[in-house]
Amino acid sequence: MELKERLHTHLTQIVRDRDPYLATGGHFFVQQYIRQQLEQWGTVETHEFLVQSKTHQNLILNLPSVELGRQGKSNPILIGAHYDAVPGTPGADDNATGVAVLLELARALAAEPARYPVRLVAFDMEEYGLLGSKQYAADLRQQGQALRLMLSLEMLGYCDPSPGSQRYPAGLQYFYPNRGNFIGLIGNLPTIPDLIRLHRSIRQGKTPCQWLPVPNRGLVVPQTRLSDHSPFWDQGYPALMVTDTSFMRNPHYHRSSDCLDTLDLDFLTGVCRGLITGLGNL
Repeated sequence: MELKERLHTHLTQIVRDRDPYLATGGHFFVQQYIRQQLEQWGTVETHEFLVQSKTHQNLILNLPSVELGRQGKSNPILIGAHYDAVPGTPGADDNATGVAVLLELARALAAEPARYPVRLVAFDMEEYGLLGSKQYAADLRQQGQALRLMLSLEMLGYCDPSPGSQRYPAGLQYFYPNRGNFIGLIGNLPTIPDLIRLHRSIRQGKTPCQWLPVPNRGLVVPQTRLSDHSPFWDQGYPALMVTDTSFMRNPHYHRSSDCLDTLDLDFLTGVCRGLITGLGNL
């Protein structure tokens, strides 16, 4: 099965109401689908956290690196995507696209390991304030766990090449294109070398790509903090977000119209393929 076809198959399973409180059946179904898919490549661990006495789960798969010989154990690259969705929306772009790509990165990196260990994490409760990633990042820091890099996959499948389709926080419109046909990479300053490498790999695959480094944990441009990478920024980790820019482009953001047929699967496939190549080059 081709990559585009596999991504479509994942999306047909994930795109549904899946709020952890108001659509518990859909939420449980998607959680189990992610677990079953990741279990093809190794043992899936569960990171549990409490929110108002209810237990929630982040799902984790660790993949080994290629043999590093005498270099010893290296710090992992953590790749995350949130699987919950806003109540009343099927969450196709937000964030079924991120989860679908996460599952395909697991497949690719299990078959051809990267130079660093890879930890894939499906986060819960992002829509309630990044709660799953906040708890996970805090626990990692408390344990003294270093990371080579954290990537958050956040809305990857909406593309609009028409002029004026892309908006920006004030000031940035002078530096970036006004057509929403690119994938964006937004990272804190320590990630600049990785932003450049990933940007190059994605563009070599013929998918337009733009990158933005942000200082001071993104506080100067609050729109850059709206995903699971920002708790890792706050804990001092090198972290970046891969995004189609969300509400700066997609008119279906947090609406019931965020459906599968609004996505550009060729664009999503190009993003996924570029990330597979790019992660292999880090």
